[in-house]
Amino acid sequence: MDYTYLDIAKMIDHSLLNPTLDEKSLEQGIRLALHYDAASVCIMPFALSRCAGMLKHSNVRASTTIGFPHGGHTTATKIAEAAQALADGGEELDMVVNISKVLSGDWDYVRQDIGAIVELAHQAGQKVKVIFENAYLNDGQKIRLCRICSDVNADWVKTSTGYAPGGATIEDLQLMRRHSAPHVQVKAAGGVRDLDALLRVRAAGATRCGATRTAEMLDECRRRLGLDPLPRLDFVTPTGGY
Repeated sequence: MDYTYLDIAKMIDHSLLNPTLDEKSLEQGIRLALHYDAASVCIMPFALSRCAGMLKHSNVRASTTIGFPHGGHTTATKIAEAAQALADGGEELDMVVNISKVLSGDWDYVRQDIGAIVELAHQAGQKVKVIFENAYLNDGQKIRLCRICSDVNADWVKTSTGYAPGGATIEDLQLMRRHSAPHVQVKAAGGVRDLDALLRVRAAGATRCGATRTAEMLDECRRRLGLDPLPRLDFVTPTGGY
């Protein structure tokens, strides 16, 4: 094994973005991420303040989405969303590019849109993951986005929302790693549902992965490493999305 439990746990952004999750399920999901010591909880914006409060003093970061899931919000709206998220305790913002503008080749708009959110988050000492939604893009568009994100100092480039027709692929992760600056990390999202899949995206260069099956993956990780299982939680969280 070339990894520790913490190496794998700190890859996972535990996703609580399914719109049918009620408030009890959201709170249970936050508790689950704390229990397994995941990297972050990525939660719907309205629940971020509660999430940040529950994660305070832990090593699990509070994150949410901007312009999710289609990216078609105006830049002003994305800025307002980001400002609210930062005020609510958000530490990582997963923003969706304006997919229509990417497909139209309006790269000045795309650069300004991404740059505005990165600048705002960095001024607050927080980080941004830029979601491409690769299922709709060709390789040339993905490469151009990697270069723009590198230029504006985004913290991660991310394959997908998890809600498009396709999610993370090994080929896309390798391409994104190859065409992003060294300071830009790569995140996989969509379709990573077991430990073997998580290890494959790790080998392809991903440092983070959006997931709902966090418990199953990390229980299996502990089993393979010969570690004692964690105590059972007193609830079962629903899966969905991602």
